[in-house]
Amino acid sequence: MWQELRTELNPAGLEVVTVALDTAGADAAGPWLDLAQPEHPALIDEAHSLDELLGVVNVPSGIWIDEQGMIVRPPEPAFPGRAVIAELRVPAEAPPRVAEMLAEAAKMRIDPAAYVAALRDWVANGAASRYALDPEEVIARSTPRTADVSRAAASFALGQRLHRAGNPEAAVPWFREAHRLQPDNWTYKRQAWEFVDPIMQGPSEQYEGDWLADVRKAGAENYYPPVDL
Repeated sequence: MWQELRTELNPAGLEVVTVALDTAGADAAGPWLDLAQPEHPALIDEAHSLDELLGVVNVPSGIWIDEQGMIVRPPEPAFPGRAVIAELRVPAEAPPRVAEMLAEAAKMRIDPAAYVAALRDWVANGAASRYALDPEEVIARSTPRTADVSRAAASFALGQRLHRAGNPEAAVPWFREAHRLQPDNWTYKRQAWEFVDPIMQGPSEQYEGDWLADVRKAGAENYYPPVDL
């Protein structure tokens, strides 16, 4: 879907760069990129640097950067015209947990059409677009880096290093600490859960939470904060 939007807007000057956040790198994200066959730059962020450096806490998130390399919109939920997660229907033969997960996903608040309309306006009008924020507003909207957020990033980095070194058991306490310190960072949570249960991200001995339980606890309507356009 990003490819379709890129095809439409690239002649007017927009370049789309997609970044997959996955510690497992090409082994996990590569097949999806091969399937999509993107014409735009498609990267894999194995270190979750976008979490640490720019404050990304969930996917999909979008960041608008102008021709001068300035951020004009910080990370926010970004759907390119459609949201597959909202279009999924529960098959009659689906396992109960799958049905429950899809039911929660259907409650999530998203507005792909409004986001794409704003993006088109920015491409057409540049700095004059009302959706291009001034530096002060970008800073005001950016996620503040508290001491706990910094410690969460360090804990998650240690967990990743241990996991890559072939010691996943030793990585678990550090992933758990990252979850405790920054409970709203869904990319930290989902990455750890996927190492245990790649499909369901379900309950496990390693982690207190799981995708379904944590979404219900937070409220599916809060999984993506509303985009202030």
